[in-house]
Amino acid sequence: MKRWVVILAGGVGSRFWPLSTPERPKQLLPLITDEPMLLETLKRLKALAAPKRTLILTNAALVPATLKLSKLPKANVIAEPKPAGTAAALAWAANVIRQRDGDDATMISVHADWSIGNPIGFRQALTMAAIAAEKEAALVTVGIVPTRPDPGFGYIEPGTHVSSGARKVKRFVEKPTKDKAVELRVSGYLWNSGIFAWRVGVFLEQLKMHSPEVAPALAKFGRSLTGFFGAVKPIAVDHAVLERSKQVLVVPAEFGWDDVGNWGALKRVRPRDEKGNYSHGDVYALEAPNNVVHAENASIVLYGVSDLVVVARNGVTLVTTIEKSLDLKKIVESLPPKLRNPK
Repeated sequence: MKRWVVILAGGVGSRFWPLSTPERPKQLLPLITDEPMLLETLKRLKALAAPKRTLILTNAALVPATLKLSKLPKANVIAEPKPAGTAAALAWAANVIRQRDGDDATMISVHADWSIGNPIGFRQALTMAAIAAEKEAALVTVGIVPTRPDPGFGYIEPGTHVSSGARKVKRFVEKPTKDKAVELRVSGYLWNSGIFAWRVGVFLEQLKMHSPEVAPALAKFGRSLTGFFGAVKPIAVDHAVLERSKQVLVVPAEFGWDDVGNWGALKRVRPRDEKGNYSHGDVYALEAPNNVVHAENASIVLYGVSDLVVVARNGVTLVTTIEKSLDLKKIVESLPPKLRNPK
C-alpha cells in the first residue's frame, strides 16, 4: 500500500518558554518522557509507514536538528521558508507525495508534539481513517471523544455513519466558551484533533476547488518550494478546505490524546505528587498544591500558593498562573531578545 506519514514539526518555541525557544521548540524537548517528543512521534508511526514514506515539515533553522534526531533521508525533511499555516504545509506535502508516488497514494498527517496515552489505539484510529479515505474518496479527520469540556479546542459535529465505519461531518465549531464547551460535550461533539488522512489526488482536487488562498500558488509554483511559500496566503487547512468541502468524514476515537499546548497540560500527562503538583528538578513545596514547577540549575521553593506555573532556566524565571500559561505568546513577544531566547 502506498501510505505516507506527514509530520508537522514547526513552531516558534513560545508555549513552553523559557524552556522552549525558537531554536528548541517543544517537539525537540523531552516533555512527556526522557525522549524528545518528535522522536516519540516517529516511533509511534513507524508501523504505519517506512522512513522513505515519512515526511517532516519544519522551520528551515530546525532542519539540522530534525535530520539528526529522525535519521530520515535528507529529501524527506522539508524546510518551510516561512510559516504559512497548515493548509500550505499539507498542500506542499501532498504535492511532493504525488510527484514521488502518484495521485492514489494516501497521506496521514499528524503533529510532532502530542502526548498519546494508548499508542496501539492511536495507530488503529489512523489506519481506520486511511481505510475510510481510500474507500470513500474523502477527506478524513480523527475526532477525539472529549474527556472534559475544554474551550481550547475546536469541535466537530458528527453526522450519519458511512460504510467504512466513519461518519459524515455535519459541521466544524470554532473554539467555544466554557459554557458552550460543556454543551457540546454533552451533545456528542468531538475534539478536532488535527489528524487527517486522504488520498493526495483527492485532497489536491478539493484544494483546487475550494482554496483560492493556496491552490493558485501551488499551480504556479508546484516545483518551487520558495516560490510557493512566497505566493501562498497563510490559512489553516480546516478553513481552507475542510469547512468548505462536502467530502469530509470523521473517525471518532479515544486513545489518550493531549496536544500538550501549555505548561498547565503537564499536570494531565505527567505524574503528580499527593498535593497535585508536577515538578522537575530541585523543588520544595509546603502548603502549595496544584502547581507546575520546572527547575534547571536552580532551586525553587513554594509556600502557600496554588495553581501557579514556575519555571527557572539559565538565569530566567517565569512565574504565572496555570490559566495564563494557556497563551505565553503575548509576554514572549514583548520581551527583549536576551530574555526571549535564554542560552
